[in-house]
Amino acid sequence: MNRKSFLQSTALTLGALAFHKTVLAEMFQQPAWKIKMLTDEIGIFTERGGTILFYISKEGIVVVDSQFPDQSNHLIEELKKKTEQPFKLLINTHHHSDHSGGNIAFKGLVSHVLAHENSKANQERTAKAAKTEDKQLFPDQTFSTTRTEKIGKEKITLHYFGAGHTNGDALIHFEHANIVHMGDLLFNRRHPFVDRGSGANIKNWITVLESAKKKFNKKTQFVYGHSAEGFEITGTATDLDAFRDYLSGLLEFAEKEIKAGKTKEELIKTTVLPFTTEWKGDGLGRPLAAAYDELTAK
Repeated sequence: MNRKSFLQSTALTLGALAFHKTVLAEMFQQPAWKIKMLTDEIGIFTERGGTILFYISKEGIVVVDSQFPDQSNHLIEELKKKTEQPFKLLINTHHHSDHSGGNIAFKGLVSHVLAHENSKANQERTAKAAKTEDKQLFPDQTFSTTRTEKIGKEKITLHYFGAGHTNGDALIHFEHANIVHMGDLLFNRRHPFVDRGSGANIKNWITVLESAKKKFNKKTQFVYGHSAEGFEITGTATDLDAFRDYLSGLLEFAEKEIKAGKTKEELIKTTVLPFTTEWKGDGLGRPLAAAYDELTAK
């Protein structure tokens, strides 16, 4: 290789290394979390755990769910960049740690924490069992059936339609924007966790979804706790219908298998449901085990 070719080759190599170094640096600088605005004032935050929704008003910030402490700290940092308004209200859709574990990050920042009365009881019970009471910020306000908070131009109404994913799942409706956070009452195309130990009931979960369909309208935008890869964490009432049909088919299948003499261990080995559904992949054993326990409970 002559000197000219060597110099050209060296320059290209150094240029390529510099380019890749820049790309890698940009990749590592990109945050692990994502924020998507649904309106000028309402957005969703995703990183690790259940979807967080936030509302920025002239009277303060409202946050629905908190994932884990690190994730809530990321959200708090980002919201402080957007507004100087204080945190007015933190709402938990239910007690699971990927939805309420980050509450502690709001200690000393938020005026009140609000949840369904059963959700608060479940959070206190599970924290006591795990001896993590010092890592919690429990709700200081609760409701039983409905509760409405007027903050800024939003009328925020919490609804409880009965047991579903747990016995304390709240639906949070931002009426002006017509956005409803469903929490884990809807796993979008992902096999759900059914917390029987916290009062979950699949049969009534179906009724809850039907009640939500009747309560809200075709223009309502829904926010979901979780979704399968490739599917959105927001959607419409058609997703509620699809999930209702999935749960109905799951119960019918489990009941048929139980009548045929299948044991719980045999049932949960099922990998594909015998009806048309977009709910596929790993995790089917969890709802099937819950369905077996529900259907055989005395």
